[in-house]
Amino acid sequence: MNSDFPILYSFRRCPYAMRARLAIAITSRSVELREVVLRNKPKQLLDISPKGTVPVLLLKDKKTIDESLDIMYWALSQHDPEGWLINASSEEANQLIQWNDGSFKYYLDRYKYADRYPEQNEQFYREKAELFLIELEKRLSNHPFLCGSFCSIADMAIFPFIRQFANVNNDWFVRSKYRSVNKWLNTHVNSVLFASIMDKYPAWQPNNERLIFNQ
Repeated sequence: MNSDFPILYSFRRCPYAMRARLAIAITSRSVELREVVLRNKPKQLLDISPKGTVPVLLLKDKKTIDESLDIMYWALSQHDPEGWLINASSEEANQLIQWNDGSFKYYLDRYKYADRYPEQNEQFYREKAELFLIELEKRLSNHPFLCGSFCSIADMAIFPFIRQFANVNNDWFVRSKYRSVNKWLNTHVNSVLFASIMDKYPAWQPNNERLIFNQ
């Protein structure tokens, strides 16, 4: 079936998919949303992106974008009403996002699933991940957002992963020394924008009625 809109393959709880949906939502761009069950990925997804990760965006010209940051930049390059791309230098934002997506995500996965990585214990993995939180706390102690006084792509690309980190042991996180990070995270998690991208949808099937996100 041809779609009148770009098609976004997504998974509600995936932080990579969250940040793609956040960027699309803020731009008010409409896309056809296809919720994926990761243990049973549809053939249509694998045909356009064999690696089978989400999010994946299929544009109307059949071009595929299968990296979450690239989807964010695609959306924001067309409409950036909150100035996410201009509220931080691209170099500063990219450095923080690369740290998040690199070593922080590496240790986050091991902290979250410590029983799968018995080489070290949960506390070891958490402390390694905390190196990133120390940097964020320093920044957020000086201004309300990661790169200054205004929200930028760095905040929106990173906070879904900090949310995931916090949820591993929320009691510890709330009591931790990262007071500014807690406040910043709560601001985003409790926002209208975040609520708008976290609705629950059934898994997509080819015969489903189309679900238009941001219509």
